[in-house]
Amino acid sequence: MYIRRSIVLWNLASSLQRGGEGTYIRRSIVLWNLASSLTKLSGLHTDGFSSADILSKVKSMVGNSDTHLTRVLFCGPHFPASHNYTREYLQKYPFVQVDDVPLDDVPNVIEKYHMCVVKTMKLDSNVLSRATQMKLVMQYGVGVEGIDINAATKYGIKVARIPGDVTGNAASCAEMAIYLMMGLLRKQNEMQIVVRQRKLGEPVGETLLGKTVFILGFGNIGIDLAKRLRAFGVKVIATKRSWGSYSQDSCQTNVHGDLVDEKGGHEDIHKFASNADIIVCCLSLNRQTAGIVNKTFISSMRKGALLVNIARGGLLDYEAVLNHLKSGHLGGLGIDVAWTEPFDPDDPILKFKNVIITPHVAGVTEHSYRFMAKVVGDVSLQLHAGASLTGIEFVN
Repeated sequence: MYIRRSIVLWNLASSLQRGGEGTYIRRSIVLWNLASSLTKLSGLHTDGFSSADILSKVKSMVGNSDTHLTRVLFCGPHFPASHNYTREYLQKYPFVQVDDVPLDDVPNVIEKYHMCVVKTMKLDSNVLSRATQMKLVMQYGVGVEGIDINAATKYGIKVARIPGDVTGNAASCAEMAIYLMMGLLRKQNEMQIVVRQRKLGEPVGETLLGKTVFILGFGNIGIDLAKRLRAFGVKVIATKRSWGSYSQDSCQTNVHGDLVDEKGGHEDIHKFASNADIIVCCLSLNRQTAGIVNKTFISSMRKGALLVNIARGGLLDYEAVLNHLKSGHLGGLGIDVAWTEPFDPDDPILKFKNVIITPHVAGVTEHSYRFMAKVVGDVSLQLHAGASLTGIEFVN
């Protein structure tokens, strides 16, 4: 051919670099695909330009072609799978940049980012005031108590959460609640001691069969927990501030009908606590629920009853829990969240054999984290394209 394909590609790449913005199909996508295809052109005539030269030029264009580079910042330490999985999901889209920076650097760099995903950092008004390009702040999960929503609204920043019922997060947390219940009932810590002592047939544990489980807070996690508990032959009682949003269709099984044997409101929490063998905290943390499991609440529990928390550490009053463990009134404590995180390994609560603590991993499963990475990735692509943001729940 008189018109070499290499020259056509060269001219195409150059014209793309000069083209304007405003289309939903970004130039960076075209250039990236073009660069990938050039590796197959080694056998073509290049009129003085090698395939490597063309590939190098196009790849350099990819880095500079789209002035609307969308930057996503993950804020806070710990939970490395969140940004790693998101970065992996977006690896084919070079126009979306995913960063995870040290906690102390966030206030100084946040002005460069368009989207922020909060992990464990408190995103207050001072930090948000510097986020001059920020369009969206979201939690890698459900709780948004780490975000100053009023400040975000003031600065024109949308705040959203990832719905737990579609990502598998609620199911993962429900399974962790059952794990902690079983660990306490079967005396997991004591079993480890007995194994090291080379003994058999002890300790004597308990079963879930026939127990009454009080689910404190009947949202997505509570519903998923109730569904799973039915198979164990338990009685499920639950409280919810308003049952108006309770959907019978979403909370039924084909075999068992309604998942809740007895429903109550906030005013019933002490009565329900006195009737339960196991209490599971599934509440969101806010001004009304902070410290709700206090001295009065725990005193109203049956002696020897178990307490499980897979929601937020701030729901439990530390001194009340510690004192009731010491007195023996509280039969066991299983928590995936703590009053201060990461949990202090020297905390006095850890000396009790009937305490099981896990490092905030109830929702950290391959299934839920991959799905949440997809949600974050898809939202960042929507943001880049100027499209409506879907798949998330806005709170302001």
